[in-house]
Amino acid sequence: MTQIKPKRRSQAWFGKQDRDGFVYRSWMKKDGYPADEFDGRPVIGICNTWSELTPCNSHFRELAEFVKRGVYEAGGLPLEFPVMSLGETQLRPTAMLFRNLASMDVEESIRGNPIDGVVLLMGCDKTTPALLMGAASCGLPTIGVSGGPMLNGKFRGQDSGSGTGVWMMSEMVRAGEMTQEEFSDAESCMNRSKGHCNTMGTASTMASMVEALGMSLPENAAIPASDTRRHRLAQLSGRRIVQMVEENLTMDQIVTREAFENAVRVNAAIGGSTNAVVHLLAIAGRMEIKLNLKDFDDLGSHLPCLVNLQPSGRFLMEDFYYAGGLPAVLREIAHVLHVDALTVNGKSLGENIAQAPCYNRDVIMEFGHPFKEQAGIAVLTGNLAPDGAVIKPSAATPALLQHRGRAVVFENIEELHARIDDDTLDVDENCVMVLKGCGPRGYPGMAEVGNMPLPKKVLEKGITDMVRISDARMSGTAYGTVVLHTSPEASVGGPLALVQSGDMIELDVAGRRLHLEVSDEELARRKAAWVPPPPLKRGYAKLYVEHVQQAHLGADLDFLVGRSGADVPRESH
Repeated sequence: MTQIKPKRRSQAWFGKQDRDGFVYRSWMKKDGYPADEFDGRPVIGICNTWSELTPCNSHFRELAEFVKRGVYEAGGLPLEFPVMSLGETQLRPTAMLFRNLASMDVEESIRGNPIDGVVLLMGCDKTTPALLMGAASCGLPTIGVSGGPMLNGKFRGQDSGSGTGVWMMSEMVRAGEMTQEEFSDAESCMNRSKGHCNTMGTASTMASMVEALGMSLPENAAIPASDTRRHRLAQLSGRRIVQMVEENLTMDQIVTREAFENAVRVNAAIGGSTNAVVHLLAIAGRMEIKLNLKDFDDLGSHLPCLVNLQPSGRFLMEDFYYAGGLPAVLREIAHVLHVDALTVNGKSLGENIAQAPCYNRDVIMEFGHPFKEQAGIAVLTGNLAPDGAVIKPSAATPALLQHRGRAVVFENIEELHARIDDDTLDVDENCVMVLKGCGPRGYPGMAEVGNMPLPKKVLEKGITDMVRISDARMSGTAYGTVVLHTSPEASVGGPLALVQSGDMIELDVAGRRLHLEVSDEELARRKAAWVPPPPLKRGYAKLYVEHVQQAHLGADLDFLVGRSGADVPRESH
C-alpha cells in the first residue's frame, strides 16, 4: 500500500511537475542532491549567525553540522542559510541598532524560501532575540540551539569572568591598583575557548530565556560551547525539528503568555540581564501577546536570586552547568511557574524538570535560602521616567538603592569620555551621574554605555559605585547601581533631556520612584527651549530612528510588530 505523504510547504516549490518545479529541483540538484530528497520530506532551514566578526558565534559552522546529522537521521532535508550576525564586542555603534534589521533578514529568509521548519543557531547577545523575533513573525515549527558559554577564564590562579572582569580591572587601572601590562596580560586569559560570555550576561541570560520559554531542549542554556554535550544537543535538536514539522507544533503553541510569565520569573531567579526586558517585550510584540514593563515588576521583582554567578555573585556559567544548569533552577522555583506550559520536545515544562538534580548548592541555592532576596528587576517611574526605567538590585550596592544626590550631567557619550577623568569635574561619590542621548533613537540603537565609568577622583578615594542614570542599556556582564532604559529617552525630548547639573535627583527603589526635584513650571520652560537632534540623512539608521519604539515597548520598529505568517509567496518566474 502506497503511503500518502502530508503536503509540505516546501512542496509548493519542489512538488510542482511543471517548468517552475523543474527550475527549483534542478538548481538544487547541482549540489548533488538525489531526486528523492525532494519527494515531500520536511525541509529544515538552519538559520546560522556564524561570522568571524562575531567571535561568540565563530564555531557555528561546526555546530550546524551536528544539527544536519539529526535532521538527516529523522528523515528531513537540512538546508543551511546565513543571516546577519550581530556581535556585541565588535559591531559599532551597537549591535542593538541592527537587532531589528537582522530580525527582518530572518523573517524574509524563512518566508521566501522552501522551508517547513527552522532551527535557530544563536549565541551573542542580539542574535538570540533577533532570530526569535523573525521566526515569531513567520510562525513555522521552530527550535532554538544556543552556542554555549566559554569555559571559565583563568588569570593568575583566579577565575575571570568575561565582561565583568573587564569592567572591574579597567577601573583598577584607572585607580592605580593595576598596571597596564597586567591588564593586557588578562586579555587572552579571560576568553580562552569558543563560546559567548561565561558570566550571567545577556548572552547567557537570553539562552536561559529560550529554554524558559520552552523554545529549546532542556539544558540548552548552560552547556559550555567546548563540551561535546553541546554537539549532542544540536544533533538531538535536528532530530526533534523534523518531528515538530510532522506534528505541526508551531511557535505560537509554545510561546504563550504563560511562557513569558515563566521567562520573567526565571530571569529574576538567575539574576539575569536587564537587556532581557527589552528583548522579551519585543518578542512578545511579534507574537501579539500582551506583555508590558509593569509585568516585570509584578511577576519577578519580589522573587529571590538563587544563582551565585557573576556579575551578581561569584561563579561562572561552566560552574552553573556542572551544578545542574537551568533545569535545577526551574525545579527550585516550580511552584511559581506554569509547569503545564508546552515545550519544543512535546513535553510540559513540569515533565522536563521533574527529576532535575542540583549538584552544588553553593552555585544554585534553595528557594528558601536564596543567594539574594527580592532580586528581580525593579521598574521605576516618576517625573524623570514617566514611561518607566529599570534597575537590577542584585547587581547594585544596597546602600545606594535609596539615595538623593546632585546631578552631574553629560549631554552625550563624547562629553562623558572627555570629562570623566578631569580633575576639575565638580563631582563626588554622593552625586548622581546622568548620561543623555543614548536611547533607541539617540545613539542610535541604545548602546551598552549605561554603566558609566566612575570619575577618577572618586575611584582614587576607594569608591567603587555611584548612582548612574541614563536612557542607555548596559552589558549584562556589568554591575552597579545603574538606572537604565529611562523612557521617554532624551533624544525625543523626554524629561531626561531637561536635567541640568546641580538638579537634585531622588532614587527610591523600594518605592519604585525616580524623581527630579524641579518644578513643573521650570521643566516646561526648559522643554520650550529644547532643540531636538538633527535628523539622519539616509540608510537603515534613518529608517530605524524614524520608526523605532521606545524602550518600554521593546525598541522594535513600529511596522514590524505582529505577525505575517508563512503563506507561500507568489512564483518567482
